[in-house]
Amino acid sequence: MKGEALPPPFRLVAYETIGSTNDELKRLARDGAGEGLVVIAERQTAGRGRRGRAWVSPLGNLYSSTLVRPDCRAASAAQLGFVAALGVSGAIGEVAPHVATCCKWPNDLLANGKKVSGILLETEMVAGDRPDFVIVGVGVNLASSPRDTPYPATSLAEEGAPGIAPAEMAAAFIRHFAVWLATWRNAGFAPIREAWLTRAMGLGEPVQVRLERDTLDGRFLDLDEDGALLLGQPDGRRRIAAGEIFPARAA
Repeated sequence: MKGEALPPPFRLVAYETIGSTNDELKRLARDGAGEGLVVIAERQTAGRGRRGRAWVSPLGNLYSSTLVRPDCRAASAAQLGFVAALGVSGAIGEVAPHVATCCKWPNDLLANGKKVSGILLETEMVAGDRPDFVIVGVGVNLASSPRDTPYPATSLAEEGAPGIAPAEMAAAFIRHFAVWLATWRNAGFAPIREAWLTRAMGLGEPVQVRLERDTLDGRFLDLDEDGALLLGQPDGRRRIAAGEIFPARAA
C-alpha cells in the first residue's frame, strides 16, 4: 500500500477480483481471523448494498471490508456505522481536502448533495445478544459513480479530485477509522454522535424518511443515544431505528 504503515492491529489482504469483500472477510472471520483484517478488491462481481441491493463495482473505486470484534450488545454494534462514516469523512478530507462532505443517516456520505460513499454493516452473532464479529463494508466512488440510483451519486473525480488510488483511500480510511474506533471503545457513543451530528445532512430541517413499507415526513431533530433518528411530526416525536433519509418533498 505504497509503503504506508497501518496502525495495529490493521493489516490488508488485496484481491484483483472477488465476489464480495464482505463475504470473503466473513469467511476469514469464521476461520478465526483477528480484528483489524481488511479486505479490498479492485473489482467485485457480487457486491451489494443495504437491503440486498446490487452494488456496481467498476475498476477505480474503493471496495473494502474491515473486521471488528466488539465486546458489546448488538444494538451498540450498530453504532459502528457512524464510526465508519467519520472514518470516511476524515479520509476524504485528507486525500481530497477541497471536497466537502456530509453524513446522510444512517450510513452514507454525500459530496455536493450526491452519494459518494456507502457503508454496510453485517453482524454475526454468538449465543445471547453479543456479536462474534462485525464486518464494516465501505465503498467510495473515486473514479466513477453509478447512474439511475435511488439517490443521485457522484465520485471524487467528478467533484474535482481525480487520480486517487483505491489503496491510498483505503490507507487513509483505516487511519481515521482506527482513531474513531478507539474513541468509541474508550468513551462510548456520545463523542461519535456529537461529531457525526456536526456533519449531518438535514439536521433541524424537513426531511422524508422511507421505511420498508411506509414513508414519513417530518423534521430531523436529533439522534438518540443508540443512533436512531428522532423525527418531529405534528403528533410528537418518533424514534426511527431503520430507514433512509431524503430531502423533504417540494410542496
